[in-house]
Amino acid sequence: MQGLTKRQEQTLDFIRASIRERGYPPTLREIGEHMGIRSTNGVNDHLRALERKGYLRREDMKSRALRLVGEEESAEEAPSNDETVSIQVLGRVAAGLPILAEENVIDTVQVDRMMVKGGHDVFGLKIQGDSMIEAGILNGDYIFVRKQPTAERGDIVVALIGDEATCKYYYPEREYIRFQPANSEMAPILVRAVDFKPTMLLGKVVGVYRRL
Repeated sequence: MQGLTKRQEQTLDFIRASIRERGYPPTLREIGEHMGIRSTNGVNDHLRALERKGYLRREDMKSRALRLVGEEESAEEAPSNDETVSIQVLGRVAAGLPILAEENVIDTVQVDRMMVKGGHDVFGLKIQGDSMIEAGILNGDYIFVRKQPTAERGDIVVALIGDEATCKYYYPEREYIRFQPANSEMAPILVRAVDFKPTMLLGKVVGVYRRL
């Protein structure tokens, strides 16, 4: 192992602290905010240096795949909790990007598997706004969404309409799809049936998480 610069030491210490306190590494965004680095490329420069010098291993280019060299064995020996599952929470979903794009991940939460019916293909999304308050989904809540291309009439879904994702009730009609808010003061979003594509439906809401 080679010597580290002060900035590389600070990066390594932050990753180690995150794993120790939360059980998983920080996102590229979290590392950037902690280090005062605006671009993910700048963060990746530090991570590549730590890899090159033998302090980190990465399964891919995402920071969630970080492993601290020399501390992997102790982590593998720690008992796993099969009753919980890690869900990545997104601040937003944007058109043209993968759902779980690294720059969109703002948090990871551990929840009971029963809350999300196993946790397979589930992501979290932070709610912004009051369009679903009458369904008990409030501004700032985390919703859990199972990725699926279809839904039943009346399901609460997340759909990509325009450039952003929205959470609404799903009502397919003859000539259009009605995305109905759970707020009597708001109008529904109507998408013509001929314009609606299966890829617009990101998934069905299967749970709500609220931090008090």
